[in-house]
Amino acid sequence: MSVRSPENILFYLPPDQEQQVRDIFSALNDLGLPQQNQRPHITVTFAPRMSPEVVSRAAEILPPVVPATFTRVGTVIFGTRSKQTIAWLLETDSAVTEAAREICALNPDGRGTEWIPHLTVGLRIPRALVPDYMRGLEEVTPTRFKELTALRAAYWRPATRHYTHLAGPEPEG
Repeated sequence: MSVRSPENILFYLPPDQEQQVRDIFSALNDLGLPQQNQRPHITVTFAPRMSPEVVSRAAEILPPVVPATFTRVGTVIFGTRSKQTIAWLLETDSAVTEAAREICALNPDGRGTEWIPHLTVGLRIPRALVPDYMRGLEEVTPTRFKELTALRAAYWRPATRHYTHLAGPEPEG
């Protein structure tokens, strides 16, 4: 069964940090753990189809808070079924948090003002592999890699591969 990816409002990392995360994905795969192919990002909100009002408001309120600094404060596991999601739990300043919560609250498919800033480092991990994945993640993640930067924000529609720039410098190429 094919599951259509939702539309998203996302924060993207600068190229060097994105590469650091991809290197971690590669090192985990070298340990025999599932390959991760997703582009590293921090999700603000998502929906099967994003409301134009949500995108419009994001374009208004995200530019003043981007770039934004996030700090890794832990690792979390999301999911209750046979496949789990492993993510770095992040903290950021109140201005970014307030903007993200406002955007989330406008999304009728969202969870109200609730926003848990995180960067997924293990997507669709079989439940039995979660402990090994967590150990591997701890082993291959440099201890000095604590801060992440949201360099820009965008509205991403995976079904049509359409990227709409919302904040920060325009991507190169």
